[in-house]
Amino acid sequence: MRMPLRDAAALAAAVLAPFLVALALVPVRTGLTETNLALLLVVVVVAVAALGNRWAGALAALSAAFWYDFFLAVPYYSLRIHGRADVETAILLLIVGLIVSQLAAHGRLLGAVALRDARHLERLHTTTRLAETSRSPDDLARVICSHLVELLGLADCRFEYGTLLGRPPRLRPDGTVQVDGWIWDLERQGWPKGPVELRAVAGGHYQGRFLLTPVPGAPAPSLEARLVAVDLAGRAAAALAATVAPPCPPDRVRQPVSSG
Repeated sequence: MRMPLRDAAALAAAVLAPFLVALALVPVRTGLTETNLALLLVVVVVAVAALGNRWAGALAALSAAFWYDFFLAVPYYSLRIHGRADVETAILLLIVGLIVSQLAAHGRLLGAVALRDARHLERLHTTTRLAETSRSPDDLARVICSHLVELLGLADCRFEYGTLLGRPPRLRPDGTVQVDGWIWDLERQGWPKGPVELRAVAGGHYQGRFLLTPVPGAPAPSLEARLVAVDLAGRAAAALAATVAPPCPPDRVRQPVSSG
């Protein structure tokens, strides 16, 4: 598996940035205290952790401690440290760097979660507005299919009105996937082969189903994303139940609606 470009850049910065900053501080090292020199390197560690991940931040902390010892602690250009203050500063630089790198990476994770939640909420609001204003069930099903493709990372999605045909794997209301009466281990095994059924049910009445076509070999989406998908299907069913077009009779199936 290839490393994402951002993570690769962060790891490179974790090695090079502390070195370059420590080297740049060499001309002024005698005019600054050990604490100020270390704080400048801590800023570099935080920047690297914010750019990449906690592992890049940890590597930056180790790199910062190493180059502080080499360039900024007496004796210079050596890994030996004679002064007790320099020893304490180097140790504190490493410890503080490791701590703030973890905090910075955690803050980045929280920001990503908040952004993802905002996108989920936007999809639900868009679907609700469309359900209230659209007069075409096909248009509504097509828009929700496009949301499901993006949300779950699918290759395709289509909506079928009418009765249940066959027994494909089914995405259940609790976000699990059922295959032949068993709960599929989605996290370990990924999507099962073939289309996965997501039923559109409102008030106990079946309106149709979304047939989800996963990308072969793609990892399973998060439980949160699957639960949002179930909610989208439920809103679609409620809107379809309120339209003038009734569900098909049990012996008929209307033309499927695709996300494309």
